[in-house]
Amino acid sequence: MARPRKPLLSTDRIVATARSLVDSEGLAAVSTRRLAAELGVSGPSLYNHFRTKDQILEAVADSVSAQVDLSMFEDGRDWRTALHDWAVSYRAALREHPNIVPVLAHGPGRRPAALRLADAVYGAMVDAGWPAAQATSIGALMRYFVMGSALGSFAGGFVDDETAYDPADYPHLGQAHLLAEQQVKIDERAFETGLKALLDGLERQYEQSRRPG
Repeated sequence: MARPRKPLLSTDRIVATARSLVDSEGLAAVSTRRLAAELGVSGPSLYNHFRTKDQILEAVADSVSAQVDLSMFEDGRDWRTALHDWAVSYRAALREHPNIVPVLAHGPGRRPAALRLADAVYGAMVDAGWPAAQATSIGALMRYFVMGSALGSFAGGFVDDETAYDPADYPHLGQAHLLAEQQVKIDERAFETGLKALLDGLERQYEQSRRPG
């Protein structure tokens, strides 16, 4: 009887396996030895696809960037609506894979999907009438805001132990022990509040810049 064939080793399989490791155990869990074991191959076979661990992590990061919807920059939505919808999609992708955010935070480098993302945002802002320098700043500030919101939970950072908040020391935190159980609701509301404030400010700048004189 013929032995069952092992699935062919491919770049996509390596990236998907590495992404699962990062999601479940963090960046430190990724090594060529660990990946080879997970994939059922010898370590040297990975070098046909990636020369270093850093290259693997870069590929994982780009696979997450590729999950971000960019269609809003191509289907006629106004710049504010497009930025809002893109930020929501961007955050959703990062919240699914928060452990890879530190790699993404280094910038796009040579990663194709990340460069397409940057190109789409910048191009849409310039096409909407923003000066090039402002369009660059908008891309940067949106990146800072979205990545920061994906790094952790504000509400989840408060322990659900009422005794941790002695009113003598923390007179305004009497309900803080209840925050954790409302984590998703609070974090989503905070993100939308911050995003609206940011876009409101940009819209005022945009309107002022287009006034004659």
